[in-house]
Amino acid sequence: MPRQSPVTGHPSPALASIRAALRDAIAQLERERVPSAALAAELLLMHTLGRDRAWLYAHPEQELDASTHEKYFSLVARRAAGGPTQHLTGHQEFWGLDFEVTPDVLIPRPETEHVVEVALARLGAAPDANLPRPAEKFQVADVGTGSGCIGIVLAHELPNARIFATDISALALDVARRNAARHGVGSRVNFAECNLLDALLQPSPATRHQPVRFDLVVSNPPYIGRWEAAALPREVREHEPEAALFGGETGTEFYAPLITQAALLLKPSGILVLELGHNGSEHVSHCLNMPEWTDITITRDLAGIPRVASALRSR
Repeated sequence: MPRQSPVTGHPSPALASIRAALRDAIAQLERERVPSAALAAELLLMHTLGRDRAWLYAHPEQELDASTHEKYFSLVARRAAGGPTQHLTGHQEFWGLDFEVTPDVLIPRPETEHVVEVALARLGAAPDANLPRPAEKFQVADVGTGSGCIGIVLAHELPNARIFATDISALALDVARRNAARHGVGSRVNFAECNLLDALLQPSPATRHQPVRFDLVVSNPPYIGRWEAAALPREVREHEPEAALFGGETGTEFYAPLITQAALLLKPSGILVLELGHNGSEHVSHCLNMPEWTDITITRDLAGIPRVASALRSR
């Protein structure tokens, strides 16, 4: 008799095809109302087999042995119970780069790529900018770096930039350091454990007298209100770090102090770029409506939602 799987309670065959495994996994995830069930099933099988999507669909009749089948459906069961796919695979793509992801960091979202786009465009270093300046030795601060995705991508796109990345979580900084090393930019990214820009407001050993002055301060700060917690998907609410999610009761408490600190650290005409929560646009615009700031712009994402605020430090 075929043995019972401790994961599904159903017979676990000695051999099952990739097509059949995917079909059963998708059905299990759909029963539990898991978003993007087919994508999750594919990613988990790719992770289990160490293969890419093209290989899976080129070999639909490839048979899985019982051990591989059980390993795969153990991951499927964890996803069905609410565990994020990225935590199960340990990876998430951002800006075409592969990032290590753990429960200690916010999972990078595609929407955050708009922050990188705006930052590069403002610096004149975007591929389609009128005056590309990627060779300049920009000084960049990435506040609340988490996995390091924003700062590392900027280091990747700006080969002479130096990045100063801060986070209040030592565990998050460990992940970010590994990601910086993975992408070959570790020597150009300095990490500091602190709240917002606190550590960078101190005099720099290099200058002996003044803190480092920046060309760009960029951040995806916590911007979800605690009152919204119950409405979050369980994958987010139960598995991602609270310190990276919640910006106080309203979700806006980090913006004002960050904007104040950025004004102290940016060079004249330096650039501030902030990701916005769904209710953050008006609040951030109000905070930036000060003599220290000019050329304030709100950029919408592909869904038309205000996603990024940017401004120049006045001379």
